[in-house]
Amino acid sequence: MKYGTYAFICTRDKVPTVTRNHLTYYLSRAGIKTKLLVGQDSIFSGYKKAFELTKPKATDTIILCHDDIEIISDIHTFHDELERHLSQHNSGFAGVAGTTLLGEDAVWWDHQRWKQGLHRGHVFHGKDLHSYDNTYYGKPGRVVAMDGLFLAAKAKTLTKIGLDKPDYFEGKWDFYDIYYTIKAHTLGLVNKTVPIIVLHNSFGELAGRDSWLKNREAFIKNHKLPVSCN
Repeated sequence: MKYGTYAFICTRDKVPTVTRNHLTYYLSRAGIKTKLLVGQDSIFSGYKKAFELTKPKATDTIILCHDDIEIISDIHTFHDELERHLSQHNSGFAGVAGTTLLGEDAVWWDHQRWKQGLHRGHVFHGKDLHSYDNTYYGKPGRVVAMDGLFLAAKAKTLTKIGLDKPDYFEGKWDFYDIYYTIKAHTLGLVNKTVPIIVLHNSFGELAGRDSWLKNREAFIKNHKLPVSCN
Protein backbone atom coordinates (compact mmCIF):
# COMPACT_ATOMS: atom_id res chain seq x y z
CA MET A 1 0.00 0.00 0.00
CA LYS A 2 1.50 3.31 -1.11
CA TYR A 3 -0.37 5.33 1.48
CA GLY A 4 -1.26 4.99 5.14
CA THR A 5 -4.81 4.85 6.45
CA TYR A 6 -5.79 6.00 9.93
CA ALA A 7 -9.11 6.03 11.77
CA PHE A 8 -9.96 8.53 14.51
CA ILE A 9 -12.86 7.55 16.77
CA CYS A 10 -14.13 9.88 19.49
CA THR A 11 -16.19 8.09 22.13
CA ARG A 12 -17.90 9.01 25.39
CA ASP A 13 -17.99 5.35 26.47
CA LYS A 14 -15.03 4.26 28.58
CA VAL A 15 -16.29 0.68 28.56
CA PRO A 16 -16.11 -0.77 25.03
CA THR A 17 -19.38 -1.92 23.47
CA VAL A 18 -19.80 -4.98 21.29
CA THR A 19 -20.27 -2.71 18.28
CA ARG A 20 -17.11 -0.75 18.98
CA ASN A 21 -15.15 -3.97 19.37
CA HIS A 22 -16.46 -5.17 15.99
CA LEU A 23 -15.49 -1.85 14.41
CA THR A 24 -11.94 -1.76 15.77
CA TYR A 25 -11.45 -5.44 14.86
CA TYR A 26 -12.52 -4.74 11.28
CA LEU A 27 -10.21 -1.73 11.03
CA SER A 28 -7.32 -3.77 12.42
CA ARG A 29 -7.92 -6.54 9.87
CA ALA A 30 -8.01 -3.89 7.15
CA GLY A 31 -4.56 -2.64 8.16
CA ILE A 32 -5.91 0.67 9.42
CA LYS A 33 -4.21 2.27 12.40
CA THR A 34 -6.90 3.37 14.85
CA LYS A 35 -6.78 6.10 17.48
CA LEU A 36 -9.60 5.66 20.00
CA LEU A 37 -10.17 8.97 21.76
CA VAL A 38 -11.93 8.47 25.08
CA GLY A 39 -13.12 11.27 27.37
CA GLN A 40 -12.57 14.13 24.95
CA ASP A 41 -13.95 17.58 25.74
CA SER A 42 -14.98 18.16 22.12
CA ILE A 43 -15.12 16.17 18.91
CA PHE A 44 -13.39 19.07 17.14
CA SER A 45 -10.44 19.12 19.54
CA GLY A 46 -10.38 15.31 19.66
CA TYR A 47 -9.99 14.99 15.90
CA LYS A 48 -7.43 17.80 15.84
CA LYS A 49 -5.40 16.20 18.63
CA ALA A 50 -5.39 12.82 16.89
CA PHE A 51 -4.35 14.44 13.61
CA GLU A 52 -1.46 16.31 15.22
CA LEU A 53 -0.25 13.21 17.10
CA THR A 54 -0.42 11.06 13.98
CA LYS A 55 1.52 13.51 11.77
CA PRO A 56 0.22 11.89 8.58
CA LYS A 57 1.66 12.37 5.13
CA ALA A 58 -0.42 14.57 2.82
CA THR A 59 -1.55 11.54 0.79
CA ASP A 60 -2.51 9.40 3.79
CA THR A 61 -6.21 8.66 4.25
CA ILE A 62 -7.92 9.74 7.47
CA ILE A 63 -11.22 8.22 8.57
CA LEU A 64 -13.41 10.11 11.04
CA CYS A 65 -16.22 7.91 12.31
CA HIS A 66 -18.66 7.25 15.10
CA ASP A 67 -18.05 4.48 17.61
CA ASP A 68 -21.51 2.96 17.03
CA ILE A 69 -21.06 1.67 13.49
CA GLU A 70 -20.07 -1.63 11.95
CA ILE A 71 -18.56 -1.80 8.47
CA ILE A 72 -20.19 -4.55 6.42
CA SER A 73 -18.33 -4.21 3.10
CA ASP A 74 -15.47 -6.63 2.51
CA ILE A 75 -12.05 -5.16 3.15
CA HIS A 76 -10.91 -4.99 -0.49
CA THR A 77 -14.10 -3.22 -1.55
CA PHE A 78 -13.75 -0.86 1.39
CA HIS A 79 -10.24 0.22 0.40
CA ASP A 80 -10.98 0.32 -3.32
CA GLU A 81 -14.09 2.50 -2.99
CA LEU A 82 -12.33 5.01 -0.74
CA GLU A 83 -9.25 5.27 -2.90
CA ARG A 84 -11.25 5.47 -6.14
CA HIS A 85 -12.61 8.84 -5.00
CA LEU A 86 -9.85 10.09 -2.73
CA SER A 87 -7.14 9.57 -5.37
CA GLN A 88 -8.73 12.32 -7.47
CA HIS A 89 -6.76 15.57 -7.32
CA ASN A 90 -9.79 17.61 -6.22
CA SER A 91 -11.32 15.10 -3.81
CA GLY A 92 -12.85 16.36 -0.59
CA PHE A 93 -14.64 13.84 1.62
CA ALA A 94 -15.89 10.34 0.92
CA GLY A 95 -18.81 9.16 3.00
CA VAL A 96 -21.92 7.00 3.06
CA ALA A 97 -24.74 9.57 3.29
CA GLY A 98 -25.28 13.17 2.24
CA THR A 99 -27.20 15.62 0.12
CA THR A 100 -26.80 17.55 -3.11
CA LEU A 101 -28.70 20.48 -1.59
CA LEU A 102 -28.26 21.85 1.92
CA GLY A 103 -31.30 24.07 2.39
CA GLU A 104 -31.85 27.16 4.50
CA ASP A 105 -32.73 24.93 7.48
CA ALA A 106 -29.24 23.31 7.32
CA VAL A 107 -30.78 19.85 7.86
CA TRP A 108 -29.14 17.55 5.36
CA TRP A 109 -31.65 14.68 5.69
CA ASP A 110 -34.74 16.87 5.12
CA HIS A 111 -37.54 14.50 4.08
CA GLN A 112 -39.03 16.73 1.39
CA ARG A 113 -35.69 17.00 -0.41
CA TRP A 114 -35.25 13.24 0.10
CA LYS A 115 -38.56 12.68 -1.73
CA GLN A 116 -37.28 14.97 -4.51
CA GLY A 117 -34.28 12.66 -5.02
CA LEU A 118 -31.69 15.14 -3.75
CA HIS A 119 -29.94 12.86 -1.27
CA ARG A 120 -27.22 10.28 -1.88
CA GLY A 121 -26.07 7.19 -0.01
CA HIS A 122 -27.17 4.02 1.74
CA VAL A 123 -27.03 3.10 5.45
CA PHE A 124 -28.41 0.25 7.53
CA HIS A 125 -29.86 1.48 10.84
CA GLY A 126 -30.39 -0.92 13.72
CA LYS A 127 -28.83 -2.83 16.60
CA ASP A 128 -27.64 -5.77 14.50
CA LEU A 129 -27.93 -7.38 11.09
CA HIS A 130 -30.88 -9.49 12.21
CA SER A 131 -33.07 -6.45 12.76
CA TYR A 132 -32.43 -3.24 10.86
CA ASP A 133 -33.94 -0.58 8.63
CA ASN A 134 -32.55 -0.37 5.12
CA THR A 135 -32.18 3.40 4.58
CA TYR A 136 -31.61 4.17 0.92
CA TYR A 137 -31.07 7.90 0.40
CA GLY A 138 -30.14 7.74 -3.28
CA LYS A 139 -27.53 6.51 -5.74
CA PRO A 140 -23.87 7.25 -4.84
CA GLY A 141 -22.50 10.51 -6.15
CA ARG A 142 -21.43 14.06 -5.54
CA VAL A 143 -22.87 15.89 -2.54
CA VAL A 144 -22.28 19.15 -0.70
CA ALA A 145 -22.88 18.08 2.91
CA MET A 146 -22.45 14.70 4.58
CA ASP A 147 -23.37 12.80 7.72
CA GLY A 148 -20.54 12.34 10.21
CA LEU A 149 -21.20 8.69 11.03
CA PHE A 150 -18.46 7.90 8.50
CA LEU A 151 -16.20 10.36 6.69
CA ALA A 152 -12.85 9.87 5.00
CA ALA A 153 -10.45 12.32 3.39
CA LYS A 154 -6.80 12.71 2.50
CA ALA A 155 -4.70 14.36 5.20
CA LYS A 156 -4.04 17.30 2.86
CA THR A 157 -7.79 17.96 2.73
CA LEU A 158 -8.07 18.08 6.52
CA THR A 159 -5.08 20.42 6.65
CA LYS A 160 -6.73 22.66 4.07
CA ILE A 161 -10.11 22.92 5.82
CA GLY A 162 -8.81 22.90 9.40
CA LEU A 163 -10.32 20.82 12.21
CA ASP A 164 -10.81 23.59 14.79
CA LYS A 165 -14.26 24.38 16.12
CA PRO A 166 -15.43 27.74 14.79
CA ASP A 167 -15.90 30.35 17.52
CA TYR A 168 -19.59 30.76 16.72
CA PHE A 169 -20.38 27.15 17.72
CA GLU A 170 -21.44 26.83 21.35
CA GLY A 171 -21.85 23.06 21.33
CA LYS A 172 -18.69 20.98 21.24
CA TRP A 173 -20.06 17.82 19.63
CA ASP A 174 -22.57 18.91 17.03
CA PHE A 175 -22.63 20.00 13.39
CA TYR A 176 -18.92 19.29 12.86
CA ASP A 177 -19.81 17.08 9.88
CA ILE A 178 -21.84 19.76 8.12
CA TYR A 179 -19.18 22.37 8.91
CA TYR A 180 -16.27 20.23 7.63
CA THR A 181 -17.96 18.99 4.45
CA ILE A 182 -19.52 22.31 3.45
CA LYS A 183 -16.14 23.99 3.99
CA ALA A 184 -14.50 21.44 1.69
CA HIS A 185 -17.19 22.08 -0.93
CA THR A 186 -16.85 25.86 -0.77
CA LEU A 187 -13.07 25.50 -1.20
CA GLY A 188 -13.70 23.76 -4.53
CA LEU A 189 -13.22 20.17 -3.38
CA VAL A 190 -15.58 17.37 -4.40
CA ASN A 191 -17.44 15.40 -1.73
CA LYS A 192 -18.97 12.06 -2.73
CA THR A 193 -20.96 9.26 -1.20
CA VAL A 194 -19.45 5.89 -2.07
CA PRO A 195 -20.97 2.38 -1.97
CA ILE A 196 -19.56 1.27 1.36
CA ILE A 197 -22.12 -0.53 3.52
CA VAL A 198 -22.32 0.50 7.17
CA LEU A 199 -24.65 -0.55 10.00
CA HIS A 200 -25.34 2.40 12.31
CA ASN A 201 -26.65 1.59 15.79
CA SER A 202 -28.51 4.88 15.94
CA PHE A 203 -31.53 6.53 14.37
CA GLY A 204 -30.29 10.08 14.97
CA GLU A 205 -31.68 10.37 18.49
CA LEU A 206 -29.21 13.14 19.43
CA ALA A 207 -30.35 15.44 16.64
CA GLY A 208 -32.65 18.01 18.18
CA ARG A 209 -30.89 18.31 21.53
CA ASP A 210 -30.11 21.83 22.73
CA SER A 211 -26.47 21.92 21.60
CA TRP A 212 -27.40 20.59 18.15
CA LEU A 213 -30.10 23.23 17.76
CA LYS A 214 -27.78 26.03 18.93
CA ASN A 215 -25.00 24.98 16.55
CA ARG A 216 -27.48 24.67 13.69
CA GLU A 217 -28.75 28.19 14.36
CA ALA A 218 -25.18 29.51 14.50
CA PHE A 219 -24.30 27.71 11.26
CA ILE A 220 -27.30 29.23 9.48
CA LYS A 221 -26.33 32.73 10.64
CA ASN A 222 -22.74 32.34 9.47
CA HIS A 223 -23.23 30.63 6.11
CA LYS A 224 -25.01 31.55 2.92
CA LEU A 225 -27.66 28.92 2.28
CA PRO A 226 -28.84 27.06 0.31
CA VAL A 227 -25.74 25.35 -1.11
CA SER A 228 -26.04 22.86 -3.95
CA CYS A 229 -24.10 20.93 -6.57
CA ASN A 230 -24.94 19.26 -9.87
